[in-house]
Parts: sequence; structure tokens; C-alpha cells
Amino acid sequence: MGRYRAPAPKSSPYITPQGQLQLSAELQSLWQRRAGVTRALTAAAAEGDRSENAEYIYRKKELREIDRRIRYLQKRLPELKVVSQKPTDGRRIFFGASVTLEDMQGNQVCYRIVGADEFDPARGWISIDSPLAQALLKKTIDEEIRLMTPGGPAEYLVIEIAYE
Repeated sequence: MGRYRAPAPKSSPYITPQGQLQLSAELQSLWQRRAGVTRALTAAAAEGDRSENAEYIYRKKELREIDRRIRYLQKRLPELKVVSQKPTDGRRIFFGASVTLEDMQGNQVCYRIVGADEFDPARGWISIDSPLAQALLKKTIDEEIRLMTPGGPAEYLVIEIAYE
């Protein structure tokens, strides 16, 4: 067997206006941070033997990580499609919707469907590419969804749909 791994599937190109602003700001801050890291790397390189220079090795690694993220953002930002309009049918779940669900035990959870580049589980933001979001798309209030989770099958009832 070879070491070949198939590339990961491309994520959806959709993003909210706030998400695009956040990614653009991140790109700008990375360029500024890169300048400082480059200065520190130059100073560390001037100290002599680079093979045992921990500061030099650390700064090279940090510069690689910054450059990797900059390359990703420079490729990704032009591909993104900003979704700023609410859907014409506000009773159905689409991109950007905040959805309140109730599980079979009566516990309620709220999720917002956002782009793959801006999901944040701590805030209840899920990627449109996630299995839960895919199951929710085009559903209306009082519809049930069933899906497989790592903990086993789950059932939810859609309680509320809102758009910002």
C-alpha cells in the first residue's frame, strides 16, 4: 500500500459578511505579525550557529505556520461567496439561519448555520457542511429530523427559525 491519501472534499464557498470581514482582518494581522517574526528571525540568525540556536529554530517554525495560513487565506478569500440577503422563504432553514431544536428528552439547543471557515462550536455556530446542518436544510418549524451521531442515532424537533 502506498501513502497516497485522497484530498479532502472542498468545503462550501459560502460565508456571512461578518465572517468575510473577520478573515480579511486576520489576513492583515498575519502580514503585520509576519514582519515582526522576520525581524526576530534575522536577529536570531545573526547570533551564529543555527543548528543549536533555539530562537532561530522556533522563529523558522513560526514563520512557516504564518506563511501557510496566509497562503490559505489568499486562495480562499477570492473563492468565497458572501451571503448577505435573507432567503425569500423565511419559514424554511437555509444558510445563515439560527435554529432552535428540541431533542426527545425535552432539552433545547440553538445553532446557527454558517460557512465552513467561520464555524464556532462554543457559540453554537455549525458549518453548512456538517451532517446536522445538511439534515436541517429546507426544514420548517415542527418538522423532525433524524441523523446518526458519534453517540448513536439522534432525533430533533425544529422549534424556531430566525434570520439576523
